[in-house]
Amino acid sequence: MYTIQTNQSGTRSLQISDEHLATIRKYGLFDNLTDSNGFVDESVLEKLKLNVRSLIAAEAGDIKDILTLCIDVLYHDNMKAFGLQKLMALYDEWCIEH
Repeated sequence: MYTIQTNQSGTRSLQISDEHLATIRKYGLFDNLTDSNGFVDESVLEKLKLNVRSLIAAEAGDIKDILTLCIDVLYHDNMKAFGLQKLMALYDEWCIEH
């Protein structure tokens, strides 16, 4: 289990599991998510949420993993652009290890 900070002051955080990170990898959720500048803002978070909604609508099989990711992380009240940036950094580190 990993903890990411979701705001600059450090008063909010989220717990991220290996399963969450594996789901991000399975569906390629971070592939081509940011522009060439790599800047993460609220529009990038909204783009991710829209991509996930499209995936859920298109999937016919078992999507429990992506629904869990949505409930626990992506649509959590604490998730903002700062948190997404930290999640993306954690995911990059996690991919190196796994």
